Amino acid sequence: MTRNFTQQTKFMKRMLVFNGRADSQNIQVEQEPKEKDIRKLIVAAAERLFRQIGYQKTTVIDIAHELHMSPTNIYRYFAAKSEITEAVCMGLLGKIEAEARKIAASRGTAMQRIRNLIGFVEATHLKQYMFDRKLHDLIDAAISEKWAIMRRHNERMAAILEQIIASGMASGEFPLGDATLAARLVNTACIRFSHPRLIVEFEQELEPTLDQMIGFCLTALTRQPV
Repeated sequence: MTRNFTQQTKFMKRMLVFNGRADSQNIQVEQEPKEKDIRKLIVAAAERLFRQIGYQKTTVIDIAHELHMSPTNIYRYFAAKSEITEAVCMGLLGKIEAEARKIAASRGTAMQRIRNLIGFVEATHLKQYMFDRKLHDLIDAAISEKWAIMRRHNERMAAILEQIIASGMASGEFPLGDATLAARLVNTACIRFSHPRLIVEFEQELEPTLDQMIGFCLTALTRQPV
């Protein structure tokens, strides 16, 4: 009896330790999604305020009040306001990249996909300038001040364009060549239609139009390199 009781006691202790570890792991798993959700709420609130009063005028206190939280609680998830600002900017740029990837993967010729991609980017920034001026200013600042997230965004967008050009080369639509260089050349030629500030500055310029510039680039892509 005593021996059986001792064995049962040891078994129960092992089970308690095991269950304690399992509960701890479950709590950690539950906390991770919750933390991500709260970060999303903070970023969403910040984006709303940025739209209303601008990213420069918005304070962490404003964001905290919007969410009925304390500023100290905000700092549990973001070390500084600059991190929140970057997260908002990343969200805006991420939407552009997601649509760009859809265009790259869509059916149609490489020429048409290039037209759709550059046209989409120009339309997105122009719409933002007209209807979300303060968010437009945020993207413009990210470019002008050379934020790291903007550099990475440009790299990803260039890679998407390169992917389309490479597919055109593989299908015989374009002559074989350096797709990476070709993407850089097209980006440089079309920069006034993809840079938020240049889109505004050249808005009243009648020529070259977007269609003319894209046509010029596509003509260049179909020629053998010299």
